[in-house]
Amino acid sequence: MLDWIKSPWPWYVAGPLIGLTVPTLLLIGNKRFGISSSLRHICAACLPAKIPFFQYDWKKEVWNLFFVLGIFLGGIIAIQCLANPLPVAIHPALAAELKTYGISNYDSLIPTEIFNWSALLHPKGLILMFLGGFLVGFGTRYAGGCTSGHAITGLSNLQWPSLVATICFMVGGFIMANLILPLILSL
Repeated sequence: MLDWIKSPWPWYVAGPLIGLTVPTLLLIGNKRFGISSSLRHICAACLPAKIPFFQYDWKKEVWNLFFVLGIFLGGIIAIQCLANPLPVAIHPALAAELKTYGISNYDSLIPTEIFNWSALLHPKGLILMFLGGFLVGFGTRYAGGCTSGHAITGLSNLQWPSLVATICFMVGGFIMANLILPLILSL
């Protein structure tokens, strides 16, 4: 049983399970699935300032904070108890392309040539981290939600703005992965 849980699940199992989260939340408690709104709830709870954006009854949304905490704890449990000891399987064509950028270690999900303390504390790493964090935060707020909120909840509710946002997320991801990231890695 544990081997079955540890192995990668096919998309036709994992996808519907994620998708069924939306109707389950709606049926059980009339709640909407979304992750990015939890930061707003935390700020509303912790900031005593009279900022209008944070002036709402955040206590009605405390379930969302427990939901995010559960995702965080589930990730920790998965890393500690369910980690796959085998190296990550990479397609040979991708491995050859990554090798041109100096990335050849696939012992974990995170290439150590990119994600390490010396790369992070390098000026390039700091700029990319803060710029990337700002762009993700700004984009999430500007789009009125994150990818999970729009692509899972918005599309399941047939919301036109969520379809537009999801298409934009996908186009942006393709541009980033195929055009911008290779430029960044080659610097």
